[in-house]
Amino acid sequence: MNEKPRAVSSHDITLDKEYAVWIHDIKQRFRNAQIKSAVKVNSEQLLFNWQLGRDLVMRKAEEKWGNGIVEQVSLDLQAAFPAVKGFSTTNLWYMKKWYQFYAGVSDEAKLQQLVGEIKPGNSARLEQIGKVAGEDILQHAVGEIPFPEIFSYVPWGHHILIITKCKTIEEALFYIKRTVNEGLSRNALDNSIRADMYHAMGTALTNFDEKLPVPQGKLAQELLKGKYDLGFVSLPEEYDEEDLETAIEQRMTRFLLELGEGWAFVGRQKEIIISGKTRKIDLLFYHIYLRCYVVLELKVKPFDPEFAGKLNFYVNAVNEFIRRDSDNPTIGLLICKDMDRTEVQLAFQGITTPMGVATYDNVTIQEIQEYLPTAEQIRQQIEIAEEEYRLTKQKKA
Repeated sequence: MNEKPRAVSSHDITLDKEYAVWIHDIKQRFRNAQIKSAVKVNSEQLLFNWQLGRDLVMRKAEEKWGNGIVEQVSLDLQAAFPAVKGFSTTNLWYMKKWYQFYAGVSDEAKLQQLVGEIKPGNSARLEQIGKVAGEDILQHAVGEIPFPEIFSYVPWGHHILIITKCKTIEEALFYIKRTVNEGLSRNALDNSIRADMYHAMGTALTNFDEKLPVPQGKLAQELLKGKYDLGFVSLPEEYDEEDLETAIEQRMTRFLLELGEGWAFVGRQKEIIISGKTRKIDLLFYHIYLRCYVVLELKVKPFDPEFAGKLNFYVNAVNEFIRRDSDNPTIGLLICKDMDRTEVQLAFQGITTPMGVATYDNVTIQEIQEYLPTAEQIRQQIEIAEEEYRLTKQKKA
């Protein structure tokens, strides 16, 4: 008799770095399969939208046929294809704006150079599915901006969001790259734009250019923010590092989203025995794409040079006692309340390990709790109200 697979409870298994890498690869293979399936349907529609927007721009339709021409085209298309959605006047205006946004580059070569820099990363290693545009793209008119193939991996609603909220083409392409590499939903993309990820990513103060090989150092720099938003954390007014660590551990899924893609949580207060003494690392992570451990130290006060020395010690300890030969060198990340760039740069001098320093803000302080009644006070108020109600009824009787 065939037995059904037995569900294994969490205490029966041990999850380690190898599992984190494996399950990430499984998820990404499935995402890639989903993306490639959707792209085949999505790409032709996007090409049509691009070309219609191009026609409205290059034909100077409003100058030639009048200000109401976009509305007329919308009516004609809806009449010809009543079952097809997407031919509203608003959508046609978006098509025109979409083409105009990227045609704003001074020349076609510049756009192609910028688009050419977007390559699917380890998170979404997409195979080429063929030229979505066909031969007509190769024979575009003089002055026309050809449809960038990478755009076919991004849904139309995402494109609208990007061109309506981004100020420059470089910023727009940054979010296109994130959408492709991370499979961002529209809400996730909107949150990234609202958080101004374009200006936040890659701004941590680091020594990666000196302490890491060029490819790894460049990628590591791109993955670290200069400031982390901990608005999802709620703490008492006089909080310390332990309070902050506890709050982050309780909201670890949300914290991983704030860190970015590719982070796997290893443990809090990770113990390492060194010369018979127990040392504890605040938070230890493993980064899937960098293939290395990341020691993360939290400080609830401004940067102090001694923090760099302590972080250097822990990074060396992980390299010595935890890191395997297949892992890249461990990286240290210090997140503190504030920092002075000159102090950090001076503290980096003589440091032997790769590390970065960033800050955090927007922690929610629980000041309002001081003014809220306790459960006991609420119970007493209810009893008083009930007694007053009972006495009132007696008087009326």
